Amino acid sequence: MSVLVYVETDNGLIKKSSFEAVTCGKKLGEVTVVAVGNVAEGELSQLGKYGVSKVLHVADERLDQGVIGATATVVAEAAQVVSAGTVIMARSSMVDAVAPRVAVKMDAAVASNVVAIPDTSAGFKVKRGVFTGKAFAFVTLPGNKRVITLAKNAVAPEEVGGDAAVEVLSVNFGENDFAVERLSAHKQEGDILLPEADLVVSAGRGLKGPENWGMIEELAGVLGAATACSKPVSDMDWRPHHEHVGQTGIKVSPNLYIAVGISGAIQHLAGVSSSRVIVAINKDPEAPFFKAADYGVVGDAFEVVPKLIEALKN
Repeated sequence: MSVLVYVETDNGLIKKSSFEAVTCGKKLGEVTVVAVGNVAEGELSQLGKYGVSKVLHVADERLDQGVIGATATVVAEAAQVVSAGTVIMARSSMVDAVAPRVAVKMDAAVASNVVAIPDTSAGFKVKRGVFTGKAFAFVTLPGNKRVITLAKNAVAPEEVGGDAAVEVLSVNFGENDFAVERLSAHKQEGDILLPEADLVVSAGRGLKGPENWGMIEELAGVLGAATACSKPVSDMDWRPHHEHVGQTGIKVSPNLYIAVGISGAIQHLAGVSSSRVIVAINKDPEAPFFKAADYGVVGDAFEVVPKLIEALKN
């Protein structure tokens, strides 16, 4: 099976989630990667370590602006060039818009939020997370062309060795591919961005006020984690809105999610339920979060968190 993987970059560096998509593709067949815009030197060739044989690069600076229509044209044309029946992309706000457009251009079936390597023993069956992670749907994609978007942390990246040849791909863009012009962009600030974070420390109203957030930031610093918060906290301006995780905020899928003083309302759980391991710290033993958590600590956050920080430092 010929597989094409679109790798997304941030500031010229390939996102970790794209390496996960490459590993997923390698489980299915021969993998070719397509990348767009300015990419740091050496980033594309290192894809060979993950089993990629060839990388197609469209070095058009206009694609650095995240132009959805033009990116979809690139991916669809690359799939045609390498005769790929399967296109895999790692889920992101950009990919969620690009993937269905690619499917239309390829006349292909499409499945989003795939949480496991597809089963090709009898057709092409995928397992999707649905209802904000509260259930799974098993879907068989018809035909011989399909586009799937892979949920973060669905597949662990695997280095298998090898070299990847990087080739320049020339694409004939249509007059509408760049019809939308981006006037400005405001990105989340901070060393570790929530959508890409492997570790997240989050807190809620149990901290009683913004003046107590120092211990949350210290815990995150010790772990090398991103900080987050519940919706009520951001609504009260205790924390910036870009830290709000939940159904109406950012949805995260870290390896570890630590929730401090958050009750665990269903809207919050919808944004964190795909985390690999969840730890809840709450003084209320009946807090709903304990039903969703892998580990729970019943205790006062102002006593538990400082002791946790001390233990981690030691």
